[in-house]
Amino acid sequence: MAAKMSVRRTLYLSGISHTDQLSFVFGSINGQLRSAFSKLSALHAKNVFSFAIVTGNLFSEAQDDDQLTDLLEGRIDIPCPIYFTVGTIALPPRVVERVEKDEEVAPNLHYLGKRSVTKTSEGVRIVTLGGVLDPNIVAGPSKDQYEPFHTDGDAKALRGANNADILLTAMWPSDVWKNSPKAKELQIGAETAPSSQTMAELCEALKPRYHFATSPGDFAFEREPFFTDAAEENKDASIALTRFLSLAPWANTAKAKSMYAFTLNRDTILTPPAGSTLTPFFNRAAKQQQKRTADQAEFTRFSHPHDNDHHARRRKHHHHNNRRERSPPPGPDRCFFCLSNPNLPTHMVCAVGEDAYLATAKGPLSSSTTFAQQGLAMPGHFIITPLTHAPSLSAAAMVASGEEGEAARTFREMARFRDALQGMVAAASGRKLGGVTWEINRARNIHVHWQFMPVPAEMVSGGLVEAGFRVLAEDLKLGKLVVKDFETADEVPGDYFRVWIWAEEDGEEDGGKVAGKCLLLRFDEGVRFDLQYPRKVMAKLLGLEDRMVWQDVAQTEEEEKKDVATFREAFKEWDFTLA
Repeated sequence: MAAKMSVRRTLYLSGISHTDQLSFVFGSINGQLRSAFSKLSALHAKNVFSFAIVTGNLFSEAQDDDQLTDLLEGRIDIPCPIYFTVGTIALPPRVVERVEKDEEVAPNLHYLGKRSVTKTSEGVRIVTLGGVLDPNIVAGPSKDQYEPFHTDGDAKALRGANNADILLTAMWPSDVWKNSPKAKELQIGAETAPSSQTMAELCEALKPRYHFATSPGDFAFEREPFFTDAAEENKDASIALTRFLSLAPWANTAKAKSMYAFTLNRDTILTPPAGSTLTPFFNRAAKQQQKRTADQAEFTRFSHPHDNDHHARRRKHHHHNNRRERSPPPGPDRCFFCLSNPNLPTHMVCAVGEDAYLATAKGPLSSSTTFAQQGLAMPGHFIITPLTHAPSLSAAAMVASGEEGEAARTFREMARFRDALQGMVAAASGRKLGGVTWEINRARNIHVHWQFMPVPAEMVSGGLVEAGFRVLAEDLKLGKLVVKDFETADEVPGDYFRVWIWAEEDGEEDGGKVAGKCLLLRFDEGVRFDLQYPRKVMAKLLGLEDRMVWQDVAQTEEEEKKDVATFREAFKEWDFTLA
């Protein structure tokens, strides 16, 4: 395998000048904290790194307790922010205890979480998936953030991040060695390192500028840069170039490369650089694109009765200094609506699409008996949420890739979930039920989402639902609702409340007449918008005022699981995520 080279040599090979803003990467440190961070301090004094990353295992299974104590008590100097995740062994209990208290592990040392999306103070977007794949866990994202394993659900949730500057994983993506002359020369293949198709799909979906993964032995592998070939009609489009690198462990006996310095190239790339190859995932990429551009028929949406300002826990700030100010802000791993949050009640998630997911509401306004006479044996209160962590759909597009099309694609899938829910409740009730879907969009939102609820179709056709929203808006002095186009009101600037009212009236045998309307209420920061406004309207219409406060009607986990099982059975015909 390749011999270890100095950092300056690595800089030269990477085409990085000493005046550029540099970042630094270690292979597994395996508990050798003093020597590794001492080396980083010496290099930092000469090069000034903006941040550093540790791939693989920062600690070891037989961790030197004295070194760990010195680290936790701040006696080991860390010259710049360092980010790490769980590798192939569990984190030490003392480290877990500190992270669970919402404290940094040590000054300038930050745990990214096992499954997370983080934006550093320098604006670098790091997507993390630590641990190895456990194929025996099939119930969705894992809840534990410290054990060295992950699930297919973890990877699928992170695909919703849509893009990354850096992807940090413990496993290699399957087939990364294909199309690679270097891999052939070094005899690297499927037996070289633990790999998975799940990881390949994540890498292909995010197209990171750098993908750093753990090396299982005393060797390093730096693959040729790879890119996805543009479609014939988009030959002038920019190229997303990915560099895959797996560094050897620190201080390995083979003297294989265990350190790497780099700078992120944010320039638009139109021509593949010399030595680069087509993506090793090209067959998979084609299948993913076909799936994304398949039929665009049905749609639905889900939402929580929690306040849209519902908040990630704050980090404790015992003191302020330059190092603390460089800490990244709380990310999706603490957002109540993000699948990357380990505390998300994943048993309430009903379906996960490419850009959004559907879940039952906690403390639903309606109960399992509310619509029983109409044939619906479940509460029917759902939340539809984009996978991308953003306050609005337009912001989601910006976070995802800066392309206007991301917002439209996410909106289409949310609408597809909404339509699917409408179709399900109409069929189950013999068209006696319609649906109401609402969205509160504010710049101060944490994570945009929609809420869906069934409503008697006669209330829709009779104008009672529309009147209910108009009257209460007037009473609360929120402003005036205006009618907007039912299908194209997806480009709305500023803060607003939006509601879709829908029902399928009895008519011809092959389908009744659709009664639908979209109402929009714009408001500015001067308006104290009541976040419970839509729930209050629906409670009054359905005679459920005694269920207004969601905490008062919270269900047991057993009841929530039962509702999800009932829903999934009824939703099979409309669930496009199963295709």
